Amino acid sequence: MRLLVLSLLALLGVAAVRRPAGDDRPDDFVRLRDVDPSILEEVRYYGDFNFVGTRIDGYEAPVIWLTRPAAEALARVQAELRPQGLTLKVFDAYRPQRAVDHFVRWSYQGLDQAMKPFFYPEIPKRRLFAEGYIASRSGHSRGSTVDLTIAPLGHVPAPPEALPPAPCDHPDPAQRPDEGLDMGTAYDCFSERSHTMSEAVSPAQRANRLLLKTLMERHGFRNYHKEWWHFTLREEPYPDRYFDFPVTE
Repeated sequence: MRLLVLSLLALLGVAAVRRPAGDDRPDDFVRLRDVDPSILEEVRYYGDFNFVGTRIDGYEAPVIWLTRPAAEALARVQAELRPQGLTLKVFDAYRPQRAVDHFVRWSYQGLDQAMKPFFYPEIPKRRLFAEGYIASRSGHSRGSTVDLTIAPLGHVPAPPEALPPAPCDHPDPAQRPDEGLDMGTAYDCFSERSHTMSEAVSPAQRANRLLLKTLMERHGFRNYHKEWWHFTLREEPYPDRYFDFPVTE
């Protein structure tokens, strides 16, 4: 019996070494700006212009963190874009589990629909789980998933809150936030038009999406088919880990 207890304790000790505590950031997580400072960052969940309408739990600074392999892969994509006068623009990467929990709590608050006219104009809030836009676990919490777009070099958009309220899938790009190249919808738009291969967008918008998708796939990422902006590194270093350390400087 004593041998069995010791064996179990040993196994637990190994598990503790292998699986970092929720608030421990592994050494191979890096700030994107430390790998490639030329990539634009606009951390939407640090502000209140997002589908929840407030700063999201765990975002203590407007910083993009992700695993080093993912950051280095993005730098290689950026190296292909810059000679074309273009740049990557990242909205989110590593996302703490506490942020995902915030999304889940919000999804059950049926009366809180302040951002519905912009971010999910056609989908009932109660359907966001079933439609695959919100989940209790997110690949972002593993550190190798990124939400991003392409923008012209020198891109300086007007603050999103300065725009008149209009649906995120409005056909006129002038009615949506200036996020960069016209992808047919705004970022985080819960709409079928956001599906990467949607036929509801124009040929020019589809070409912009395919440019992003082609470059990201060339450098080791795969796309989530319901969100043109969402990519995960195929060879991610933590495929089964979900971290919860906050986003800080």
